[in-house]
Amino acid sequence: MKSEHIKNKLALLPDKPGCYMMKNADGTVIYVGKAKVLKNRVRSYFTGSHDAKTQRLVTEIRDFEFIVTASNMEALILECNLIKQYHPRYNVLLKDDKSFPYIKITHEKHPRLEVTRRVVKDKGKYFGPYPNAYAAQETKKLLDRIYPLRKCKTLPDKVCLYYHIGQCVAPCEYEVAQEDYDRMVGEITRFLNGGHEQIKAELTTKMHEAAEKLEFERAKELRDQIVHIEMLMEKQKINMNDAVDRDVFGFAVDKGWMCVQILYMRQGKMIERRASMFPYYGEAADDFVSFVTQYYSENPALPKEVLLPENAMDKEKAGESIADQLQSWLNVHVHVPQRGLKKQMVTMAGDNARMALEEKFKLLERDEQRTSKAAESLGEWLGIGAARRIEAFDNSNIQGTHPVSAMVVFIDGKPAKKEYRKYKIKTVVGPDDYESMREVVRRRYERVLKEGLPLPELIVIDGGKGQIAAATDVLENELGLYIPVCGLAKDDKHRTAQLLAGNPPEVVPLPRDSQEFYLLQRIQDEVHRFAITFHRETRAKSMVVSKLDSIPGIGEVRRKKLLRHFGSLKKLQAAAVEDFRAVGIGEALAQKILDHLNKPEDAEAAGEDRSTV
Repeated sequence: MKSEHIKNKLALLPDKPGCYMMKNADGTVIYVGKAKVLKNRVRSYFTGSHDAKTQRLVTEIRDFEFIVTASNMEALILECNLIKQYHPRYNVLLKDDKSFPYIKITHEKHPRLEVTRRVVKDKGKYFGPYPNAYAAQETKKLLDRIYPLRKCKTLPDKVCLYYHIGQCVAPCEYEVAQEDYDRMVGEITRFLNGGHEQIKAELTTKMHEAAEKLEFERAKELRDQIVHIEMLMEKQKINMNDAVDRDVFGFAVDKGWMCVQILYMRQGKMIERRASMFPYYGEAADDFVSFVTQYYSENPALPKEVLLPENAMDKEKAGESIADQLQSWLNVHVHVPQRGLKKQMVTMAGDNARMALEEKFKLLERDEQRTSKAAESLGEWLGIGAARRIEAFDNSNIQGTHPVSAMVVFIDGKPAKKEYRKYKIKTVVGPDDYESMREVVRRRYERVLKEGLPLPELIVIDGGKGQIAAATDVLENELGLYIPVCGLAKDDKHRTAQLLAGNPPEVVPLPRDSQEFYLLQRIQDEVHRFAITFHRETRAKSMVVSKLDSIPGIGEVRRKKLLRHFGSLKKLQAAAVEDFRAVGIGEALAQKILDHLNKPEDAEAAGEDRSTV
């Protein structure tokens, strides 16, 4: 149901283009969208029925904001910037996964060539992407032999070997005219943009001239360069008759997931493809366009042409509006092909996306069957029947400081993260793993009994016989619960090595290559990860609080304000005096806080020693 607050805000929505930001109960932005008509688009979230994935988003919305823009294109760009600013959980977010290699001509006084996977707006010239690092490195080696740009990242004091073999103009020792650099950079650019045939023809002419002058070593060197160019270009299959660099997009959706396929065509050849798969919560076409805008927002290595599928476009204008907006923003030709070879390429990208999704769901189905079967078989190995619900515990501390414990839940072999629990150890002093296990098991199952929560078929303890005995004693003798408990012992390399069960505990001969053993490894790794993460958080918060509490004039209220405003101790230490005005702290106290936080550790320790004398 719509709250009165939302009803009032909906009435104020304008009939103009812009962006909207949906917020949850904590005021966190959970979704950013754009609209040609804000009033219609935002109201649609609160009226009518929705599919399951959109309903999941809608149920979390407690407030929204909107920003009016002058045009649809401005809304497109603003949406991209807002997504990058807020990282909303329900938006399509590009991951920083492994990227393709590019060849870069650096923007420096003495430019050089390098292979990089990081494309940034630094005025350098980027060419690619290349299908793999080998292809990029081989192309760079060829260009290094032909064009003697500098090779060293830092100029040395004297000329190096590259100068003596004719592969560097040695700007470290000799003055190099700007026109020489401009000529070499221009020829490299022409080569990488598809002009290798012309470069090959020029090298052939130079080879013949050298042979006529009886400079056979020079002629052989030029011949080798020509052969390298031919070998490099033959490795790629021609797909288009022209030599235009283009990116071809296609996408498919199924079961709340989207797959975007990009076919990279360079110099008329398809060199590589990439698939990105992610859950989406908005309209499929809108989220696809959001993906494209994010993809190009940080990438200065643009192709000459971008091909988009028709099913991503505005049906009312047959794809013109989005294509025109992207074209104006990117300053490259954006086309929605209707027929011919380009249409076939877009169709191929869409087909590949659809097949990738089908493969994903088939693999998921197979993994679900395996994990469900593994949970059943694990129970059979232990003689307890099917272990549908498994709860696992792990303790974490450093020499007894900030001791914590964590519990994870697996149902039918899959993690149920909403049921995970964290525990701060309250009654144990020092590093006593057995007593810590007793406390957390007692607290967990006292609450289970009190609130009538479901009991597990199996409890997994990260430890050996001592931890199993401690947990079993609490369950049976204090709580009257007879739940099977097993332990996972690790080897000297901290890997899951043995399953212990029974009373007294004995090794269960579970094969290490079985799905059941793999399931136990996953459970142990997950509970260990969860416990370690909680321990780090607890320790970090304790350090921050203790540092702030030791400053005169900083009480609990001000401490909370400071942490809420600055976010972390590191940002607080780096703040300026005037930054504290936002939390109502004057210059004198602000300077005192900064002096204390940035005090050298040895000076702080010395102060503590004097105070205890």
